[in-house]
Amino acid sequence: MILKILAFALVLFIVYIIFFKKNREKTIVKKKDIKYEDEMLECPTCKTYISTKESILSNGKYYCSEECLKNK
Repeated sequence: MILKILAFALVLFIVYIIFFKKNREKTIVKKKDIKYEDEMLECPTCKTYISTKESILSNGKYYCSEECLKNK
């Protein structure tokens, strides 16, 4: 009886792997292709890494503060 249950569970597991493995692979590929809106960039003045959302954009460069922007 226990052997039949184990065999049935094994068959279900194999079926699960065969049919759902492709879906998992697609999900993994989709997660790799996600582009993040926020990037960490280096301030050209003080060499500190800052978020693009928190930085100051001037002449195509991202600065971490007004002080670094003035001292460029």
